Amino acid sequence: LIRVGLSSEAASTVSKAGPVMAVILSTAAVSLFALNQFGVSIVGVIPKGLPTPALPALDWTLARELLPAAFLISIVGFVESVSVGHTLAARRRERIQPNQELIGLGAANIASGLGGGFPVTGGFSRSVVNFDAGARTPLAGVMTAVMIALTALFLTPLFEFLPKAVLAATVIVAVLSLVDLKAIHRVWVFSKSDFVAMTTTIVIVLGIGVEAGIIAGILVSISFLLAKIARPHFAVIGQIPGTQHFRNADRHQVLKSEKVLAVRLDEMLYFLNGHTFEDAVNQLLNTNKNLTDLVLLCTAINEIDASGLEVLESINERLDSQGIRFHLSEVKGPVMDRLDRVGFKAHLTGQIFLSHYDAMCALDPDCESNGHVRSARP
Repeated sequence: LIRVGLSSEAASTVSKAGPVMAVILSTAAVSLFALNQFGVSIVGVIPKGLPTPALPALDWTLARELLPAAFLISIVGFVESVSVGHTLAARRRERIQPNQELIGLGAANIASGLGGGFPVTGGFSRSVVNFDAGARTPLAGVMTAVMIALTALFLTPLFEFLPKAVLAATVIVAVLSLVDLKAIHRVWVFSKSDFVAMTTTIVIVLGIGVEAGIIAGILVSISFLLAKIARPHFAVIGQIPGTQHFRNADRHQVLKSEKVLAVRLDEMLYFLNGHTFEDAVNQLLNTNKNLTDLVLLCTAINEIDASGLEVLESINERLDSQGIRFHLSEVKGPVMDRLDRVGFKAHLTGQIFLSHYDAMCALDPDCESNGHVRSARP
């Protein structure tokens, strides 16, 4: 439209009014020329009026039967609503509050139940149509509700001859703006596991339905998350020469002490990965015979469960039996609170240091001058 000479503002107005004009013109054409008698499928008669508010019948047997489906519908509805909300808010560099969205959905569904309506969610197609029409505040939703009420009361006969094809095209055109094919390639390059979850969701949504696709995507994502936690990244670290920073010895040229072994676990310490971490430590002990101390850098450990605590205690006991002290450094506050509650420090053979640099200076003051440089892998 801009290329044919319209201003950007006029082009925006025409493009927003386009779907409305298509509905009006196609409905008028079908009505005037009786195209429905020539095979054009139309919406048909729509009942007038609004439902009378009333309390639903309380049938506990029926409620128990509906509970699993109702739970699934609520989860899918919330996920769909928050997803479209985030997508549309990102276009205007705005943010949504999922908790407020959940409260709003709950209130809307209570009202819908009193009015005999369907479950309420924030639908992709309806939200995009609203967004493309220029809606910016919740007042747009209020106006939409008022117009829907007026339409249901007085205007339903006007939609009798609306072609279903035009109605479907309006929805498809609105939703197409959400399709981002470049995102698929970008996700493939960035994360193969996210790509698998994305493609699984897309395929099942297109092949079966939205609910099944979302559930499948959630299950695949959870599976990959559990697999990632079960195989945590574990690194031997050393000091970057001339700094107080410590990095992976396999990636950087670092200074390493001959008697103090420093390691880092980049994951929560859970039952899924505790024994994997313990095996990695034991393997290092078998290849480093001159150690006096082992320091675990805890910057990436955000959580430790009961199994993780047992692993730490087991490592502490094994090191003690070999005459090696076990130390922790840079432990996060909530993690330290849990360790304090069970008296872990009382059994720890070493110390807990505020910074890893302080730990290395205290345990091997000559490391920076006498330590050997470990070269990074080519």
